[in-house]
Amino acid sequence: MILVTGASGNVGRELTALLPDAKPLDRSTGADLAKPDSLDDALRDADAVFLVWPFLTSDGGAAVLDKIAKYARRVVYLSSSAVRFGAETDPITWLHAGLETAVRESGVEWTILRADTFASNALGWAGQLRSGDVVRGPDSAATAVIDPADIAAVAAGVLRQPDPGTTLTLTGPEVVSRSDQVRILGTALNRELTFQPTPFDEARAQLLSDGRPPELVEALIGSAQNRPASDLITTTVQDRTGRPAGTFRAWADRNSAAFS
Repeated sequence: MILVTGASGNVGRELTALLPDAKPLDRSTGADLAKPDSLDDALRDADAVFLVWPFLTSDGGAAVLDKIAKYARRVVYLSSSAVRFGAETDPITWLHAGLETAVRESGVEWTILRADTFASNALGWAGQLRSGDVVRGPDSAATAVIDPADIAAVAAGVLRQPDPGTTLTLTGPEVVSRSDQVRILGTALNRELTFQPTPFDEARAQLLSDGRPPELVEALIGSAQNRPASDLITTTVQDRTGRPAGTFRAWADRNSAAFS
């Protein structure tokens, strides 16, 4: 039996669709990664776990992995491709680096999926685009943005056919900036859209005034401000699924209704 954490998230929804016999784990099931002792019933029959970490630090990760190791043989952890730049790049990279270490030291068979920027992060612009044609926010280095459906497809393959001790880096097929993403999204929506970069201090103040938790705001700003530019494009999706990784345009076409 495969247990999927984060089953209601962008990757988790795609993965549970590909693995209809998998058992979803989210707070609606009564299990909570913040409370390892709540996980026993969910883990009892699990052979493998797809682990998505929903918190802003790696605190508690070792305890959760100890609980997983009590029942399951394998874990597939969804990490970030930014870990290759070094753990101190930003708070989000730091937590993924910490979880990767905990996964490797857990005693269970492990595979780590280091994914590049999610295409679905663009859903955060939906509110702005329902009221206008300008997306305002902090800029960030261009990366090979990846469709969550492709992450899920690779994860499903690894969960079905284990590849223990492997770290796979997953990217989309082209490097795109935030400005590129907004332009491409406009093409999908048949609208002329513009990205307007916001100074980091201004963006921080706006996020705080919107009621976002300070820890989350600092993580988001730190990630946008400090992540190095990357021209890395891997063939992992093609190699693992037999089809090329999807473009941001394909993702935008498929999800255009979310912006109207």
